[in-house]
Amino acid sequence: MADHTEHPEHSHLSDTDLRVRALESLLTEKGLVDGEALNAIVDTYENKVGPRNGARVVARAWVDSEYRAWLLRDGTAAIDSLGYASTQGADIVVLENTAEVHNMTVCTLCSCYPWPVLGLPPALYKSFPYRSRAVKDPRGVLREFGQDIPEDVEVRVWDSTSEVRYLVLPERPAGTEGLDEEALAELVTRNSMIGTDRLKGNNG
Repeated sequence: MADHTEHPEHSHLSDTDLRVRALESLLTEKGLVDGEALNAIVDTYENKVGPRNGARVVARAWVDSEYRAWLLRDGTAAIDSLGYASTQGADIVVLENTAEVHNMTVCTLCSCYPWPVLGLPPALYKSFPYRSRAVKDPRGVLREFGQDIPEDVEVRVWDSTSEVRYLVLPERPAGTEGLDEEALAELVTRNSMIGTDRLKGNNG
């Protein structure tokens, strides 16, 4: 009978996590997976790509008007300048949310997504209901995310492709004038850069 007390440090892991670890261990032992290479991949997605990168791009645009103009004009180059170069072979177009226009992104065919600045796509982005309804009923989808967009605000939906990925530049929240770039980056959410979230300021 198996002794389940041998690895107490893993007791907090879910069944799925435990299975993944067991599979990783087995593949490594058989020489089918290079443990160091796998760790490098994990480190890349945990620390070098992901929403924190996009948040830094957004925060820079909020505090630097010249960078913001460049970002809106040539998103790929402006993002590359911060060290978040794309290896996907796709351009990144940045869409600015304003008081008059709210942008949201989708990939109706699969899950094309700007990995260098947003990391791996979330389950919501890959789900069929989101992919189909985001185009047909964007306001309804946004309401499900708790975002009731006023009727006088135009909602634009952008369909990503293998050649072009989109990043939403959310509106800077009210009441954040005294925050520096680092603090501003902490306010930015992944969903705000997809367009399913509107950031709230200190005044609500």
